Amino acid sequence: MSERSLTINESDKYVFEKAVITEDNVPAQDSLHAWIVVFGSFLLLMVTVGTTNSFGVYLQEYQTEFPSTPKSTLTWIGSLQFGGMCFFGVLAGVLVERFDSRLVVFGGSIGAGAALLISSACTSPVALIITQGVLFGAFGSCILIPSISMPSQWMEKYRALATGIAVAGGSIGGLWMSFATRAMNMQLGYHWSLRINGFMVIVAGCAFSPLMRKRVVVPKRDKIIDFGALTNAKFVLLFVSSLFAAGGYYAPYYYMPPYVETVLQRDGWSASISSILNAGSIVGR
Repeated sequence: MSERSLTINESDKYVFEKAVITEDNVPAQDSLHAWIVVFGSFLLLMVTVGTTNSFGVYLQEYQTEFPSTPKSTLTWIGSLQFGGMCFFGVLAGVLVERFDSRLVVFGGSIGAGAALLISSACTSPVALIITQGVLFGAFGSCILIPSISMPSQWMEKYRALATGIAVAGGSIGGLWMSFATRAMNMQLGYHWSLRINGFMVIVAGCAFSPLMRKRVVVPKRDKIIDFGALTNAKFVLLFVSSLFAAGGYYAPYYYMPPYVETVLQRDGWSASISSILNAGSIVGR
């Protein structure tokens, strides 16, 4: 079995400098197998990020279930879902680096699905914040990070397109999951909506985690976080701009669905507004 070294962006010391690829058993970039990996990432992000993007429909139910709880408190559930994915993404990246990425995705799917199943039995906003918010976000990071990073390893010529397709899965998931969640809430109640959502995440993870195979093996780092990157002006500018962009990104997803029903008195419009927002972000992604 032969090995060779790959040099990736040698001009940037904060990007992987050297990686090892096994030529004998790894398909080539831009191959059919590479597109299958992109398809797997798309579906994993569809059920995971799609869950966070359709949270506004759950919020409408929580306002009815917990009328004495401020909306600002209830929105912490959704905020910690995606915020937890990003925050715990630092640790998820280390796990992907040091262990088989397929096992990381599989474990994350089981944990994220279990978090939704547990949240279906919760009877207080605090319990929902911990389960549907923190726990789902923490385990969801083990799905998010590999699903975003794998397409760039497997694609070269169509890397930007492939990454965009994979990330668009979150918006497409939010589009149809908003209507599905609304229908389940009306017919079965939000408790069963959470259970069905949880099983969806588990099934998707079990089915598609085998596709999340690393193409390159990056040498282990001694530091979990390299703060030396803060000396790079371009990195700092991107980091700060991302903070401000993310700060307002999810506000419409969470506040617009309940707003149209409680203020504008448009019954049944919460799912439609959530789907419109997700549809508008597909092209942008």
